Amino acid sequence: MTNQTAQDEDIILAEGVDEEPVERNRRLFGGISAILLATLATLYAAFHMLALNGVSISDWTGIDIPFLPQFPLETWNFRIVHIAGAVVLGFLLFSARLFRDEERPATPLLSKAGYLLLLPVAVAAYTAIGFAMLINSGTLQEMGGLTVWISSPQIPAGAEVYAQEIYWFGLPLLVATLGAIVLGWFENAPRDRFATSDIVLAACGLVVAVYLVAIYGTAARNSVGTPFVPVGVAFAATAGTALIMELTRRVAGLALVIITGVFLTYTFTAHLLPGILAVQTPYSWQRFFGHVYSDAGILGPTTAVSSTYIILFIIFAAFLQASKVGDYFVNFAFAAAGRARGGPAKVAIFASGLMGMINGTSAGNVVATGSLTIPLMKKVGYHKKTAGAIEAAASTGGQIMPPIMGAGAFIMAEITGIPYQEIAIAAIIPAILYFASIYFMVDLEAAKLGMRGMREDELPKLNKMIRQVYLFIPIIILIVALFYGYSVIRAGTLATVAAAVVSWLTPNRMGLRSILHAFELAGIMSIQIIAVCACAGIIVGVISLTGVGARFSSMLLDIAAASQLLALFFAMCIAILLGMGMPTTAAYAVAASVVAPGLVNLGIPQLTAHFFVFYFAVVSAITPPVALASYAAAGISGSNPMETSVASFKIGISAFVVPFMFFYNSAILMDGTWFEVIRAATTATVGVFLLSCGMQGWFMGGRTAWFLRVGLVAAALFMIEGGWITDIIGVGAAVVIFFVQKVFHPSPDATFDVRGAD
Repeated sequence: MTNQTAQDEDIILAEGVDEEPVERNRRLFGGISAILLATLATLYAAFHMLALNGVSISDWTGIDIPFLPQFPLETWNFRIVHIAGAVVLGFLLFSARLFRDEERPATPLLSKAGYLLLLPVAVAAYTAIGFAMLINSGTLQEMGGLTVWISSPQIPAGAEVYAQEIYWFGLPLLVATLGAIVLGWFENAPRDRFATSDIVLAACGLVVAVYLVAIYGTAARNSVGTPFVPVGVAFAATAGTALIMELTRRVAGLALVIITGVFLTYTFTAHLLPGILAVQTPYSWQRFFGHVYSDAGILGPTTAVSSTYIILFIIFAAFLQASKVGDYFVNFAFAAAGRARGGPAKVAIFASGLMGMINGTSAGNVVATGSLTIPLMKKVGYHKKTAGAIEAAASTGGQIMPPIMGAGAFIMAEITGIPYQEIAIAAIIPAILYFASIYFMVDLEAAKLGMRGMREDELPKLNKMIRQVYLFIPIIILIVALFYGYSVIRAGTLATVAAAVVSWLTPNRMGLRSILHAFELAGIMSIQIIAVCACAGIIVGVISLTGVGARFSSMLLDIAAASQLLALFFAMCIAILLGMGMPTTAAYAVAASVVAPGLVNLGIPQLTAHFFVFYFAVVSAITPPVALASYAAAGISGSNPMETSVASFKIGISAFVVPFMFFYNSAILMDGTWFEVIRAATTATVGVFLLSCGMQGWFMGGRTAWFLRVGLVAAALFMIEGGWITDIIGVGAAVVIFFVQKVFHPSPDATFDVRGAD
C-alpha cells in the first residue's frame, strides 16, 4: 500500500462534532472548583439513572445507610429534587451575563456584600429543616394517612406556624432570591470562579426543595389550587418560579421568559380583560403560586418527561459522545453521500437527522454538526445563507425523527396517554416526507448551480465505515427493545449500556473514568432542557388554572363553523407564534395546552391533533422572524440571520404542508390498511417532490418558467388530500407541465429565481 493510499484510508472529516459547545456565559473552572462541579454533575446524572431503574446504593452494597435515598422516590419529591439539582448546577455554571473577550473589572465590594444574602438563606433553611423535623416527629395528627400541616392565623394551633412561615421562612427566602438575582446583573466575577450571587441562588434552590419535599408529604398537597394553600408553600413556589425563570434566561434566552411573564401578568389581570380572556374573579397570589408548583404546573407533564425520558436520553447521548459514536455517524454520512452533487448538504441532512433525533434541541444540533457541514457546503459552491439554511432545516427535522424525536414523543405520550410505540410508528412517514423534501430541495439547488460532489480523496472510505457499522448497535438495541414492549426507561438503559460495551471495539474504550465523564456531560447537558421544561410548566399552570385553553377551544369551534380549513390555519399560526424563540420541547408543551384541545373538540382524532400542533411547534425554529435554529446557523455561516431564516423557511416548506396532509389523510399516520398506507406515502412523496420543483424552479432536468412553477405548486397541493380524484388531478397536471416544458421550451423568468445565491 502506498503512503498516499494509507493517508486516504485515514481520512476523518468529523472529529469532535458531538462535543458540547461552550456557551458565552458558561464558566470555565479549574482546580478544586472544576472537581466540585464535575462531582455534582456526575452525581446528579447518576442519581437519575439509579432512581429511574429503582436501584439504591444500599441495594448495591447490602448496607442500609440511612441518609441515602431509597428508590423509587415518591413522584412529587423526585420531580422537586430533579428541578432543584438543575437549579444548583445551572446557577453555579452559567453566569448572569455574557463573558467578553476583555474581562470586566471585578467588583469585590459587591461580591462581599452579596455574602450578606446568605444570612436570610440560613434563616429560611433553618426554619425549613425545623418544619421537616416537626412533620417527621409524629406529634401532628393524620388525615387519610397523611400528616396534617396546620398553618392558619384563624386556628390557634396553627397561628404560630403561620407566623414562622411568613417571617422566618418566606420573607427571608424572597429577600435572598430576588436580591441575588438583581445582584447577578451587576456583579462581575472572573470566569474561573463562582460568583457570590450564584452561590446564594443555588442555596435558595436547595431551601425551596427542602421545604416543598417536607410540606408536600403532608395533607397540604390536598389544598393545592385552592385558596387554602399554606402560605409557606406560596412563598417557596414564588421563589422557585423566580429561580426557574432566571435560570431559563441564562441558558435559553429571553424569549421564553418574556412569554412566561406575559402569562403570569395575565393571571392577575384576567378579571379586568374582555371576551374569551376574562375570568370571573381575580386569583390571589397565595392561590396561584400554590397551584403553579404542583402537578398542574411546574411539576406537571413537562417535568414528568424531563425527569424521566429526557434525562435518560441525555445520558444516552452523553455516552455516545464519550465513545465518539457521534463522530462516526457524521463520517458515515460523508462516506455514503459525499460524492453526490452538493454532497456536504446531503450529508448535513443525514447527519443532522441522526444527531438531532437524540439531542433534543434544533439550535444545539446546528452548532454541533453545522460547524463541520456549513463550511464544506460553502466550499462546494452553496451561498453562505443557503448553507446555513440547509443545516437549520435538517437539524430541525431531527426533532420529528423517530424513535426519540428529540423527546417530543415522550411528552406527547405523557399528555395524551397514547402509547409511546404508537406515536413513534405514526411519525415514520411524516419524518420521511420532511427529509425527502429537504433532499429534493438540496438536490435541485445543486443541479441549478451545476455543483460537484466531494472528491473520493476528500472523503472517508465507505468500506472502512461499513466495517464499523457495529457502532449503530446502541441505536438498533434501543429501537428493537422499544418495539418488543420494553419500557422506555429499560430500553434507554440497555442502549446506554450498549454504547459503553460497543466502545470496547474502538480506540475510544470507555473505562470508569470515561463513564464518570459521560455522567458529568449528561448532568451539564441536561440543565437547559430541564429549565425550559420547568418554565413551560409555569405557562401550563396558568392555562390550567384560568381555563383559557378551554375558551380558546370554543373560539376554534366558532371559526370551524365557517371553515374547518380556516380553523386549522388559525391553529397553525398560534402554534408557530407560541413556539417562536422557544426550544422544541417547551414550544410543544405550551401549544398542546392551548391549541390541541380545540382541535380535538373539532372532531379531529387526538393523535392527529397533537401531531399537527407538534409539527408547527417544531418548525417555529426555522420560521421568521424569530428562528433559533436559523440564527444559530447564520452565526456559523457568517450570513445575515434574517436572510438565513427566510431561506430555511423555504427549504423546509414541506413541513408546513405535511400536517395538512395527515389531517386530510390519516393513512400517513399509519392509520389504515397496508394498501392505504403505502398509497398515501407514495402520493405524498410525489406531492413534496412537485412542491420542491415548484419552489426551486427546476423540473425534470431544466429550469422552469414561472407559470409552470405555479402549476407545479398547485399540482402538489392537489396531492395533499389523498383522494383518488385529487391524486389523479395532481399527477395529470404534472404530466401536462412536463409536456409543455419539453415541447414548447418556455423561457424561465429570471425575476422569479429564488435559488438564494448572490
